[in-house]
Amino acid sequence: MKLDVSVLRYMSKEEFRVLTAVEMGMRNHGLVPTPLIANIAGVHMGAAYKLLGELHRNKLVFHDSKNYDGYRLTYMGYDFLAIKTLSKRGKINAVGSRIGVGKESDIYQASNEDGDDLVLKIHRLGRTSFRNIKNTRDYLNSNRKSKANWLYMSRIAAMREFAYMEALHEHAFPTPTPIDQNRHIVVMSRVDARPFTHVHELKRPKLVYKVLMKMISRLAEHGLIHCDFNEFNLMIDDDENVTLIDFPQMVSTSHMNAKEYFDRDVQCIVDLFEKRFQYVSDFVPEFESEDTSRKIALDDELVASGSHAQQERNDNSHDIVECMLAAHNNAAQRGRGGDGDDEEYDEDQEEEEEEEESPIQSDDDDEKKLVSIASTTDQQTETESETHNKDDDGDQQEEQHGEEAEEDGEEEDQDDAENEQEQTTQKKTKRKKKKSKLPDEEAIRAHLTRKFKQKKRKNQGRKLKRNQQKNRTKRQLKNEIKASR
Repeated sequence: MKLDVSVLRYMSKEEFRVLTAVEMGMRNHGLVPTPLIANIAGVHMGAAYKLLGELHRNKLVFHDSKNYDGYRLTYMGYDFLAIKTLSKRGKINAVGSRIGVGKESDIYQASNEDGDDLVLKIHRLGRTSFRNIKNTRDYLNSNRKSKANWLYMSRIAAMREFAYMEALHEHAFPTPTPIDQNRHIVVMSRVDARPFTHVHELKRPKLVYKVLMKMISRLAEHGLIHCDFNEFNLMIDDDENVTLIDFPQMVSTSHMNAKEYFDRDVQCIVDLFEKRFQYVSDFVPEFESEDTSRKIALDDELVASGSHAQQERNDNSHDIVECMLAAHNNAAQRGRGGDGDDEEYDEDQEEEEEEEESPIQSDDDDEKKLVSIASTTDQQTETESETHNKDDDGDQQEEQHGEEAEEDGEEEDQDDAENEQEQTTQKKTKRKKKKSKLPDEEAIRAHLTRKFKQKKRKNQGRKLKRNQQKNRTKRQLKNEIKASR
């Protein structure tokens, strides 16, 4: 896929807003529906359909309507978004032609406002010749490998390459100077050199061989292994100074396959000089020797693949996940009732809580008991002193008790009626809340889908009318031709 930047000059702000809306929607959707794009971009549905049609014509988005109607970004659209942000930052001012193609990236010329020559490395993972990257590199967790998006993986590769290049450049390794990175594009300085694959003769093969081997051992001293150290990722100038490129596949010396990767890099250089330059040397660095032992933990700073920092992070994440699963299982068991031990534990806990709350209530109960005892004793003394009026008093007391019982019954009936009224009012309010709880997003989506269906029906009806008119005109012409003959 070639990058045609001429379309970028004539794109409007609304088109870029729709492009960014598609990018944001792709975080949770494989295909982003048009109503969601319009909602994110803050554009009406009609304008969204028009802008998406223009973007689709320029091959910036892909439209799929087989199983689910929606849009997704293409690599061209992702390129435009990254180039737009880099130009806003003032890092690049112009983009030129393509100067190189790799299995996972394209290389383009560029320049800034000062006229300095730059290089854009655009990562394009997911090509048919290089799709095993999901299994060979740990860009994603094992749970997300099947659902990985190639645009997202290209962005991770660009971020890794920029981080490695920046760290190695700070430690005086011969690399291009990193300038900036956005999404899946890395901006770097242009090296005035040619690829090592185009070189067939060397003035000083012994010196170049030693430089390359020392570079491999020096990387190991910093805790890193290149994993693709060959003539395709090396550049050499007229003075035979070597520059190292291509870093996203680097791993740590603590990786489980570190020795294999290190020996492979060394063997690639040995075979290259033996076959092409007929040079054989006894100097072959070995893994975990004095020259290649790790002295600077650059792999832990960069959290390289297989480093101790990455292992600790993975272990912590596994512990967190296990704790969350255990807590979820315990909660589920308690919700279902669990075993007998759990029930006994809950009952004991409830009893302890009741005992903790009981002291305040016990004092009130004791006071009530004392008051009732005192009242009963007073009643007994009064009854003993007034024995001669037992019958009259007894009748009066019975009448009083009857009246009190009637009054208590009326009060209980009133309380029951009030409780029933409160329950009915609560039920009505709950029903009203349930009816009014329809979320705004669902209402908007339903409204938009209805409008979309109505538009479809209208368009279908118009098409049918047009076809009928065409058929009529064709028939009339045929009849006129026959009549003239």
